[in-house]
Amino acid sequence: MKILAIDPGAVSAAYAILCEGCVLSCADVPVVDRMVNAVVWSNIVREARPDVAVIEQVGPMPKQGASSGFRFGMGVGLLRGVLAAHLVPTIQVHSTKWKRYYALGADKEASRALATRIFPGAAHLMARKKDHGRAEAILLANWYYMNKDRKV
Repeated sequence: MKILAIDPGAVSAAYAILCEGCVLSCADVPVVDRMVNAVVWSNIVREARPDVAVIEQVGPMPKQGASSGFRFGMGVGLLRGVLAAHLVPTIQVHSTKWKRYYALGADKEASRALATRIFPGAAHLMARKKDHGRAEAILLANWYYMNKDRKV
């Protein structure tokens, strides 16, 4: 089973593709003019041919301005719209649900450290401090893989 997981993120989004518990790919979602590049994102989804997509459920963020909130919502909508256009079944999961599985809180560095420990072969994909979104996408995909036979 090939799983595509997406961490929408407040500043930039990241995705990871896992197959049978192995990281196949992990990167930042492509952007152009501070917005998701839907054409490139569509090509990524088409080439990956995931069986399922898992996206972190997001909502309005406190202290976020109207224009940045609108841009964030548009970006998440583009991510989900491309998945729908490619007929990829999509599951939304709140961060508290999948992070509870790993006993994680809001600390992004803890997520990056854990993902590096679980997937040392993919450590180079999340080597920078700003790669925490990639790490969370990997963990989200792994959470789904580990729990796919249960009602998630």
